Amino acid sequence: MSYTYATVGDLKVGSYVIIDGEPCRIVEISKAKTGKHGSAKAHIVAIGLFTGSKKTLIAPVDQRVEVPIIEKRVGQVLAVTGDTVQIMDLETFDTFEAEKPKDPKLAEQLQPGAEIEYWNVMGKRLIVRVRPPRG
Repeated sequence: MSYTYATVGDLKVGSYVIIDGEPCRIVEISKAKTGKHGSAKAHIVAIGLFTGSKKTLIAPVDQRVEVPIIEKRVGQVLAVTGDTVQIMDLETFDTFEAEKPKDPKLAEQLQPGAEIEYWNVMGKRLIVRVRPPRG
């Protein structure tokens, strides 16, 4: 299982939630007061981690939603080929390929030998940042 549960009312801007099966980072939350017939509702706007697409979720504040478990890891870039980056995990020494980040600033920093931070989210890997060189 690569997710846990939280209630909609506990979510905050900057936290993560799964909407339509995709892990997303929350960028905006607004809550409507309890009406005459029913519970307070929350309107959540989030950006998909892998697609960058905007997603919205409208749900009662006491509803349980899925929250992705994010495993933060450190790796080293072995090679950059087209749209993929070959990475070696610096703890387990496993090598794997990850999709090149969509952010052009981040993508141009990826050079063989660079240390990176990547996230393991729901069986997919996402390159988050390049770590500054040690020394």
